[in-house]
Amino acid sequence: MNRNRMVIGLTVAILIGLLASIYVYKTFQRATYVKPQVTQTIVVAAMPLQVGTPLDEHNLRTISWPGDEPLAGSFLRESDCIGRAVITPMAENEPVLEANLAPRAAGAGLPATIPEGMRAVSVAVNDVVGVAGFVIPGTMVDVLVTGELPGKHEGVDNNITRTILENVRVLTAGQQIEQNREGKPEKVPVVTLLVSPDDANKLTMASTEGKIQLALRNTIDTKTASPPAVLQAVLFSETGTAAPAREHTARVVRPGPPPPYVVEVITGSKKEMKSFENQ
Repeated sequence: MNRNRMVIGLTVAILIGLLASIYVYKTFQRATYVKPQVTQTIVVAAMPLQVGTPLDEHNLRTISWPGDEPLAGSFLRESDCIGRAVITPMAENEPVLEANLAPRAAGAGLPATIPEGMRAVSVAVNDVVGVAGFVIPGTMVDVLVTGELPGKHEGVDNNITRTILENVRVLTAGQQIEQNREGKPEKVPVVTLLVSPDDANKLTMASTEGKIQLALRNTIDTKTASPPAVLQAVLFSETGTAAPAREHTARVVRPGPPPPYVVEVITGSKKEMKSFENQ
């Protein structure tokens, strides 16, 4: 009887040990199992790319990217973006996104960087107009023009300066469409500005008929100041205010004397016309 109990107890112990071993094995198996990660390929820049660079098989390559974390606007194949131009500077291995590229029909170079409905207008500059060379691609400027008021007024200075454009982006400085990474000034004879068609007319008229000056502004300062125009007569007056208008003496035209009265006088058979002063 005791022997049977021992056999039963041993059997139960073996079963419990076996179940425990299976549980531990399954637990370790689950802990060491790594679910294989699903990946996909995306297109990246194979080298640093400047604004206006057309994409081809030499400056593109693909890398693996987690499939469960898709990158919005990215490309899976190089052929999907070959032939399009870059409109923002790109670093090596930076993913190529739709927002980085110009439309396929826009071409390459500077034209590809001009948004629809906008125009690029170039104006001649010197060290003074170009703010000592610090007007470089990507900076924001205001455009001031100095010229003469229409019409001539005797003894009055007609020169006037006013701000015609505010918060205008510089597209190029000379032939450069990239900023100087060192932030050093550069002497360039021409600056190209990004403006609307209406502002292109204003800028062309100002640079042709007057003298323009660029005012450099902080790129994050987008407020419109609308400063009042300045007249030369006011700026260089002793009081800094407009000179009073000259008084003109009116010419007084005096009326002539009234015509005399004419009276017919009859004396007997004699008739006579006599004049009397009209007072």
